[in-house]
Amino acid sequence: MGKIYLEVVTPESMVVSREVDSVVAPGTLGQFGILKNHIPFLTGIVTGEMRFVADGQEECVSVASGFAEVSRNRMSVLVDSAELACDIDLERARNALERARARLEAKKGKEDADYLRAEAALKRALTRIRVAEKSI
Repeated sequence: MGKIYLEVVTPESMVVSREVDSVVAPGTLGQFGILKNHIPFLTGIVTGEMRFVADGQEECVSVASGFAEVSRNRMSVLVDSAELACDIDLERARNALERARARLEAKKGKEDADYLRAEAALKRALTRIRVAEKSI
């Protein structure tokens, strides 16, 4: 099987930059997979778990919303936030989950901008916890 070059970039840093065998990512239309010689395309990324296989090892990344472009055996993922499973502080993620739940409870019945931000924070925290627990 051939390789593709994967880059996962946030506004703060380059989280992944390496050759991989395959990628599975959470797209706006559902999960999608990428292998060598994939047709070029552009898609939205939603908060979720992204996985890639490199040198026979699967690695997981928690990603937030953004975009992915695939072209010429290269996949560029630009997202609001991303963390490798091994870099996630599980206690911090659990605290963020509790804060988001409390904010949602306080906003119950009022779907305003604060409610939507709290909902997004809840999704990010749950994803970070799920990804981090896979690496334990």
